Amino acid sequence: MTVEQIYTGCLAQGAYYITSMGEAAIIDPLREVTPYLDRLKRDGVQLKYIFETHFHADFVSGHIDLSKATGAPIVYGPTAQPGFEAIVAEDNQTFEVGKARVRVLHTPGHTMESSCFLLIDEDGKETALFSGDTLFLGDVGRPDLAQKAANLTQEELAGLLYESLYNKILPLSDDITVYPTHGAGSACGKNMMKETVDSLGNQKRVNYALNQPSKEAFVAAVTEGLLPPPAYFGGNVAMNKLGYDSIDRVLERGLVPLSPKDFEAVAEASGALVLDARAPGVFAKGFIPRSINIGIDGDFAPWVGTMIVDVKQPLLLVVDAGREEEAITRLSRVGFDHVLGYLSGGFEAWQASGRETDSVERISAAEFAQQFKADETLVIDVRKESEYAAEHIVDAYSRPLAYINDWISDLPRDRHFYLHCAGGYRSMIAASILQARGYRSFTDIEGGFGAIAQTDVPKTDYVCQSRVSKK
Repeated sequence: MTVEQIYTGCLAQGAYYITSMGEAAIIDPLREVTPYLDRLKRDGVQLKYIFETHFHADFVSGHIDLSKATGAPIVYGPTAQPGFEAIVAEDNQTFEVGKARVRVLHTPGHTMESSCFLLIDEDGKETALFSGDTLFLGDVGRPDLAQKAANLTQEELAGLLYESLYNKILPLSDDITVYPTHGAGSACGKNMMKETVDSLGNQKRVNYALNQPSKEAFVAAVTEGLLPPPAYFGGNVAMNKLGYDSIDRVLERGLVPLSPKDFEAVAEASGALVLDARAPGVFAKGFIPRSINIGIDGDFAPWVGTMIVDVKQPLLLVVDAGREEEAITRLSRVGFDHVLGYLSGGFEAWQASGRETDSVERISAAEFAQQFKADETLVIDVRKESEYAAEHIVDAYSRPLAYINDWISDLPRDRHFYLHCAGGYRSMIAASILQARGYRSFTDIEGGFGAIAQTDVPKTDYVCQSRVSKK
């Protein structure tokens, strides 16, 4: 019996591939299924089951395409109501994969259908727990996402999560390996560890949620400090629950090269948003007016979801040559299936056509330090609140990028300001949105706070972010 974790860093997501005696199971697969099909062929095994821990909110699973390609049934835990053929298992129902067995543990709380899968080896030993979004390393699943569907409050869902964890998970053996669906960086939790695998025994010792003195204390701890979930989550849940276009169809629709003339015509006719996925520094020097920059070399898909929100929004891509398919695939992972084409020849072709271009004023941290004047310079910090609380420029304003629609109208149009994040990725997203909405009197700081910290610009005393996030 073998277990392989297939981890995708930009989504902080883990899928799992189990084999035993010529048979295989895959848990929480990503949208593109070719890598799984290649593994099955390489190993000479037959896919017997596709297990889904719940209806995911932060990514679109590949369960439907994988089932169509292999004939393997999709398995959910109790109470799931998918809009396609699937096995809705009973609590404690067991499925055989070769000589191994997978037992369903219904663990509602994150969502009502949420389930963990307990792997039992050939000798009958419980060896691994695929904990989905019920149990993370250092955290547990947030209990606020399923309120509407379950007709329950987040406190009531947190109470169900407590019962699931304390009655079904904590009694399991300490030497069981925990394989969660997400790690640090995911919006599905608030305090996840950077590690992606751990023993259940260690989680019993270090996970704050598993060390609460009472149910009431647990509910208070896991609901404290929850930020609003990204707005695209609902669209992803619907796709995972009801179905979606095949990834092949999405690629066929999106991999259409368009000349500058055709690109412009499609944009005007469709109302498509122009998404420029080039590096922030490259984008700043020149881009198509009103296009939005979200660099592909970063947390591309989650930021697209957070900023654009509507998964049905038509998109046109500007991307470095050779990365068109990568961009479309990564967009599809979070449900953005409506790419209408890409600019053939890239921005250079647009520029060569003589069409209008735009740019962002950007300076180095050293130049910013020279221009900075205490009590006069207006600084907008678009990092997360916990990053700002840990250390920031004295008198800078905290305006997290994720909530730009809530604060953009408060920015002055008649006073110059400086914009920064941690390294320059997020501030350029903000800069592109600002210029698309008519703001011109600002300057982006290259290298962000990481570079600013090396200058003599006055900063607050440093406080460890982990301490900040737990308050």
